[in-house]
Amino acid sequence: MVEPGSVRTVTADRPIDLASTLAPLGRGRCDPCHRVTDDGAHWHASRLPTGPVTYRLTRSGRCAVRARAWGPGAAEFLDRLERMLCLDEDLSGFVPDHPKLVDAHRRFPGLRMLRTGLVFEALVPAVLEQKVHTRSAYASWRKLVGQFGEPAPGPAPEGMRLPPDADTWRRIPSWTYHRADVGPQRMQTVIRAAGIAESLERTAQADPADAARMLRSVPGIGVWTAAEIAQRAFGDADALSVGDYHLAAMVGWTLLGRPIDDDAMVEYLEPLRPHRYRAIRLLAISGHLRKPKFGPRSPHTDHSRR
Repeated sequence: MVEPGSVRTVTADRPIDLASTLAPLGRGRCDPCHRVTDDGAHWHASRLPTGPVTYRLTRSGRCAVRARAWGPGAAEFLDRLERMLCLDEDLSGFVPDHPKLVDAHRRFPGLRMLRTGLVFEALVPAVLEQKVHTRSAYASWRKLVGQFGEPAPGPAPEGMRLPPDADTWRRIPSWTYHRADVGPQRMQTVIRAAGIAESLERTAQADPADAARMLRSVPGIGVWTAAEIAQRAFGDADALSVGDYHLAAMVGWTLLGRPIDDDAMVEYLEPLRPHRYRAIRLLAISGHLRKPKFGPRSPHTDHSRR
């Protein structure tokens, strides 16, 4: 039976592109914590301060989102929905002049940033994605959540699970991380962060620059990982993923017709501050962000069998 008060509709003064906005929450098509069903509904399972929650989001017109939530954290989730979808963001200062960005912004006016406020939830998969193939990181996430997560509350799609809590991540044996193809450095970063998860959650209330500095004070969390967390937990439209293996070259090819490095990307995108990440997302969802294919991908090595 659905709990009373578990349904809410929020509206905005401009369109809400739900699919593009929520896409960064998913870690691959088979993410056990995130599903998009055939009816277009977006499901996600999280741990909030008041308890676990499963939520289902759907569009309710061009400028509205309907939410239904189950579990002890349902009321808290619904209360913070507008903040999560960044319905209060101000785009008046975002005036790109590159034709591809102008086109993307025109075609996707409903893109929003994400402000889940859930720092540790964003941290773990970001750490798992450090310096490895994305598909390998997604597989590690699936294995560990599948083994140590819990069934998502409510009538969630089959197989959906809550991510493990911080204490569980801290207690997972080293050999289990290894079997999930997570190396010692990433494992130690997750365990270290799990030990201070409560204090890390407080960074969601800090200024973005201060929050990034606090995150980077944790050994194993650098500029790239802090940005990946900020993009999901803080709603930071300027959180540029400096250090990404492909991003600088893709930005160069897309906007300049040639590859560039991280320093050149940061310099080139400076006029777009504080919307540099927003610009990257717009280029990505519009199909503009790409680079020429020159050869086969680098091979994926499975270290879990070594």
